[in-house]
Amino acid sequence: MDTFAPLAFDPLDPVALTQALVRCPSVTPAEGGALSLIAEVLAAEGFTVERPVFSAPGTPDIENLYARIGREGPVFVIAGHTDVVPVGDAGAWTRDPFGGTVSDGVLHGRGACDMKGGLAAMIAAALRFRRETADAPGSIVFLVTGDEEGPAVNGTVKLLEWAHARGERFDHCLLGEPTNPATMSDMIKIGRRGSLTGRLTVHGKQGHVGYPHLAENPIRGMVRLLAALEATPLDGGTAHFDPSNLEVTTLDVGNPATNVVPAQARAVFNIRFNDVWTPQTLAAEIEGRLREAAGNSVRYEIVFDPTNAVAFLTEPGPFVAMVADAVEAETGRRPALSTTGGTSDARFIKSYCPVVEYGVVGQTMHQVDECVAVADLIALEAITHRLLKAYFGGKRAD
Repeated sequence: MDTFAPLAFDPLDPVALTQALVRCPSVTPAEGGALSLIAEVLAAEGFTVERPVFSAPGTPDIENLYARIGREGPVFVIAGHTDVVPVGDAGAWTRDPFGGTVSDGVLHGRGACDMKGGLAAMIAAALRFRRETADAPGSIVFLVTGDEEGPAVNGTVKLLEWAHARGERFDHCLLGEPTNPATMSDMIKIGRRGSLTGRLTVHGKQGHVGYPHLAENPIRGMVRLLAALEATPLDGGTAHFDPSNLEVTTLDVGNPATNVVPAQARAVFNIRFNDVWTPQTLAAEIEGRLREAAGNSVRYEIVFDPTNAVAFLTEPGPFVAMVADAVEAETGRRPALSTTGGTSDARFIKSYCPVVEYGVVGQTMHQVDECVAVADLIALEAITHRLLKAYFGGKRAD
């Protein structure tokens, strides 16, 4: 049997574990010691831990972690990521971005909020639950990547494929992203919108502004096409989703001169779409609007970026209710069920089992002086512990 040197902190303490993880400089794609730390913590508690590394041309190799304890079902998955975004201007931080310092009840550092704090609290809860009920039926799995903030090519999507190919099957998953806007009782994510990016080019003819009959200004055509894209709402929303929204994110002609009609105009737009659409049906809708607006007078090209971000929903049912019950029991208020926000690795997990997201307050994610309230870490540990007790207590969340 493997033996491990004593840790310098108590892994059942979500604050101490968060501090230890924040002190690992795991800026995507660097592992930074964070996965190694989690592997040591989980292995010492009896988890079988594996560290697959995945690769793809043009992307960095990514280290991942898969850990399991138990041999039978149900299988409860806790998912998350240890990679963090860059700190930006380190001089703008009031504290060491990788110091993990605590002051006035707040833990500071890159990843404290997104999402080392959430992952640490859930690890601490799982360890406490296993120590208290080692003979509980079922299994707990940790699915942790170092590629959520990066290309998301060699992380969770491949880790799931790898596990599935080995015969691993999952019943439900809790993803610890920072879902709460202001308090720990605010919000559970039961789905996510999809994301589709389009790149529109309108062709004209370069010429002198004093001789417009010899030129063709592509900006007029671009304005016409973009207006057509935004003239009519894509949809009115659905039972659990807001209306899809299209936002133009760049508009450029690359023209440094004031007396030259440019040859081309380019725009990029992004659509966050609900479950009315798939990427394919949405692209077809956009192409149809452009064709109608262009007629025979605007020459253009439209290209859509590849996307793995599709809209999905975990239908409210026993498992969602079980998570909401745990939140309400610990906070005194029932959280809203939401599908707002950006994308997450839940878009991959949903193909293998029902997944919901719940974590700490996300007000400072990706910001200078990112931080998390110590009370929120303690609350998340208690909520996750209560959820595990309910889940494995014979009350199956089908």
